Amino acid sequence: MSGFFQVKSYINHWLNSVDEHSIHSPFFFDFYNKVIRKDEDKPEFQSIEQIRRNLLQNSTLVNVNDLGASSPHFNSMSRPLSKITATSVSPASYARLYHRIINYIDAKQIIELGTSLGITTLYLAQKENVKVTTFEGNEAMINIALTHIEYFNHKNIDIIEGNIDTELSNFLLSPSKIHFALMDANHRYEPTLRYFNLLSRRMADKGVIVMDDIYYSEEMKRAWKEICNHQLVYGSVDLFRCGILFFDPALNRQHYTWVY
Repeated sequence: MSGFFQVKSYINHWLNSVDEHSIHSPFFFDFYNKVIRKDEDKPEFQSIEQIRRNLLQNSTLVNVNDLGASSPHFNSMSRPLSKITATSVSPASYARLYHRIINYIDAKQIIELGTSLGITTLYLAQKENVKVTTFEGNEAMINIALTHIEYFNHKNIDIIEGNIDTELSNFLLSPSKIHFALMDANHRYEPTLRYFNLLSRRMADKGVIVMDDIYYSEEMKRAWKEICNHQLVYGSVDLFRCGILFFDPALNRQHYTWVY
């Protein structure tokens, strides 16, 4: 991951961004004001954030095998939990954003690619009447995530262990529709496109996919741009850290760049 590439990308992102005064679509105007701009730190999030704070103080070493793009933050498989938490877990503001999106579209079936330590998973599972299926390839990470899930006694979360390349396609043999998916795994061009193509065939008409780290690298930026032009994508929002993809044909293929 190039620091220069990310700085350059962010400057371009900022220059291309618009605010609510330039949003002509009623749907995206509503989405901007009710989801993007209306942040809310609910009391139930405090217990999750306490887990994050505990992990940030935990120097226990965990062996992590990068199944996708190598992390630029580590030189070995043995990594302290504190640094994994600081570099690999979605910030609280984005976890809250995903929670708001789920509520806005009234999602029922949720997919997460990349459980990590389970912090974001807990946010996804906060809405009533949702089922979260999350995929993770590292056993050590799964064991930690399971501890957090069991602590909150969440019965609406299933972790599928194994290589996402195999496990996702097997899972999607089911004909059930997906309302929300978070892609936060691998971070390489070809696997990202493959995961998207698998998920897109099962998305509900008003479903949403969030792609994390769309400017992680040149190849992730290329994957994001190609996916925005996919025939099943009818709207997209670029927030720099993540991209939001909409599958509702009524949106008439609109794209927005917003600062978050």
